[in-house]
Amino acid sequence: MKFKYLFLLSLLGSSCQQPREQDNTADEATRYITAGGTITEIVAGLGFDGQIIATDITSTYPAAMQDLPSIGYRNQIKAEGILSIGADVVLAEKDYLNPEVVEQLKSAQVEVRVFAKPMRVEETYQLIEELSRYLSAPEAGERMKEELERDIEELGAYKAKHTDGAKIAFVMTRGPETVFLAGEETFADALFELAGMENTARGFDDFIPLSPEALINMNPEYLLLFESGLATLGGIEGVGNIKGITETAAYQKGNIIAMDGNYISGFGPRVGEAALELAKAVNGE
Repeated sequence: MKFKYLFLLSLLGSSCQQPREQDNTADEATRYITAGGTITEIVAGLGFDGQIIATDITSTYPAAMQDLPSIGYRNQIKAEGILSIGADVVLAEKDYLNPEVVEQLKSAQVEVRVFAKPMRVEETYQLIEELSRYLSAPEAGERMKEELERDIEELGAYKAKHTDGAKIAFVMTRGPETVFLAGEETFADALFELAGMENTARGFDDFIPLSPEALINMNPEYLLLFESGLATLGGIEGVGNIKGITETAAYQKGNIIAMDGNYISGFGPRVGEAALELAKAVNGE
């Protein structure tokens, strides 16, 4: 029996940061710009959401962040735009800002701190620790880590009862003619492992253009897409326009899952929730 799951769910070493050498009164007045959805989510979750005055376009959670001025996306981001907003500190994902932009900001006396984007749960804990230490918010950081730990425990309990190891693939699409497949060393591969699933795309790293032959040979039982990617296809009905996809078990059984991009790729504090949501979707829940 066919079934479809579309989740409208709310959608990166570190440079050895040291705690801010400011007292709490001074820190409360600090104005932050965040660049990278995971950093934004953690900083906001630590209680500094009211001090974030602008973000990048990947910062979609909490939802209120979408109402702030946007500095753009990666190589589109210019120092002039950041400087015009008037932040004291830019907290950015490693390699998110162009080196020349970072130098221009530093020359203008804007502090820039970079943090590595998590790709594993262990790195999520590390980023929470680094940001909470930098922001002098250790108690909030401990609470966030404890909540993540509870989510991971809940996920573990669920997997103990559902150990079918479903075969799944992640495709990133910008329309039916621009489709990429997530291999090893990607967020999708790590997410599948966390959720107790098998990534059918093996033998290569990163993302590669998807060929119909490769998709047919892998024959995944489930397909995961970003909600935004699904939208570029025109919705669930447009998935069949991807070459080769109609011959997969995933398509034929209607096992197409769409989830918010930042939610599943950011490996932020909600990564345990995201993995559990995915596991439940695969199990028809």
